[in-house]
Amino acid sequence: MAAVKEKIKTRLKTGDEVVVIAGKAKGQRGEILAIDREKGRVWIKGVNMRKRFERPTQENPKGGVVEREASVHISNVMIFDAKTKKGSRIKMGWDKNGKKIRVLVKSGKELD
Repeated sequence: MAAVKEKIKTRLKTGDEVVVIAGKAKGQRGEILAIDREKGRVWIKGVNMRKRFERPTQENPKGGVVEREASVHISNVMIFDAKTKKGSRIKMGWDKNGKKIRVLVKSGKELD
């Protein structure tokens, strides 16, 4: 029987601005395009670009080489804190109305 793979829990969301903290793309910033919680990977706009060779289709009759974002492991990414200009961890907090929100650890800025 196949083992059930757990989804990775993360406080990151699509549309967050993040900075890569490890690997070939270290130091690059961008917006999260997609998150794969099963594999624990994120796609970031303009980061970790790879060349893909596409065959001709009706939409693209010539085919050719296209540059696309490749995924980065979620552990190599931190949310970007504009106040400190660095990556920051996220903690959960409560706003004045009792709603759960995400808060940056370094600056205390509310995200949601």
